Amino acid sequence: MNKEEQKILEELEKRVHQQLENEGSGHDWSHIVRVTKTAKEIAEKEKADSFVVTAASLLHDLADDKVVESEEQGLKEITAWLNELGVASSQKEHILTIIQTISFKEGTGKPVQSLEAKVVQDADRLDAIGAIGIARCFVYAGSKGHKIDDPSISIRETMTIEEYRRVPSTAINHFYEKLLKLKDLMNTSAGRQEAERRHDFMEEYLEEFYRETRR
Repeated sequence: MNKEEQKILEELEKRVHQQLENEGSGHDWSHIVRVTKTAKEIAEKEKADSFVVTAASLLHDLADDKVVESEEQGLKEITAWLNELGVASSQKEHILTIIQTISFKEGTGKPVQSLEAKVVQDADRLDAIGAIGIARCFVYAGSKGHKIDDPSISIRETMTIEEYRRVPSTAINHFYEKLLKLKDLMNTSAGRQEAERRHDFMEEYLEEFYRETRR
């Protein structure tokens, strides 16, 4: 990575920090920091483009409808930033493609194609599982007014994007609707190895949860 690319990333860090510092659904600046750190570690192991991976990691939630009201507007702002900062056209298009394709959404998204997209997707998914994933799951549920648990609310096996985003569920159901599926969706060897450990921890947590709630 050259000095100019490093300066671009430093400016992106400032802007994303300012925008997500007070975000309350678990997609805040600390999430971005963790995802970016993990992505850079995986990128080094997988020999991926560090600049593209880091930029996409920093920006990936700014066009996500969990965080912004309009994905289209979010993408326009990201594009404007990249243009303003002089990011090369090929890099800009790669970054934008990653941002638009790595989300889990309803769980039926097409597999990502580039190595860099695979790295960023793995890093983002790793932050959704394990101990931090459990914490973020309950923060997100609380931000949406969802219950911790309600056995009368069925776990959704399939759902549309609209149902995934808008129809109330529970924090515990979210484990089965998304979190426990992520281990088998990892792209890289480093991602898969870490996902196995975090997945096991979530299963242990659920066992204890049911023990304490006598379910």
